[in-house]
Amino acid sequence: MILRRDSFSDLFRHMNRLQDELGRYFGQAGFSQSGMPAVNIWEDEHSVFVTADLPGVDSSKLDISIVEGNQLTISGERPITEMANAVWLRQERGAGSFARAITLPTLVDANRVEAAYETGVLRITLPKAKAAKPRKITVKSV
Repeated sequence: MILRRDSFSDLFRHMNRLQDELGRYFGQAGFSQSGMPAVNIWEDEHSVFVTADLPGVDSSKLDISIVEGNQLTISGERPITEMANAVWLRQERGAGSFARAITLPTLVDANRVEAAYETGVLRITLPKAKAAKPRKITVKSV
């Protein structure tokens, strides 16, 4: 059986699409019932990009790490809002600690990862490792 290089990327996209559809079906928005932040992931030939919706999260409470070259972990805490004498009519925004582990479709260079947090959106740029980038092979005539 021969697998195309894109087979794993296609599988990754299908798994993410399934996760998104299940999230929509079960009413997850922003933070899910399990406390996971909503993320978007895409790639170009040089990097993988991740955005995560984290409104109300203090950036000093965020922890981002790369394990085994392709496992991104985002963890942090959104403060729990205490309302004295309040009767909740609806409570959809998640609160408390969260941790999200994401398997990336390729190896990344952990030493060059950059993260920025602005207006409640975390943006992570994960440059692909040289070993993961396509390499052109020159064919020699003999």
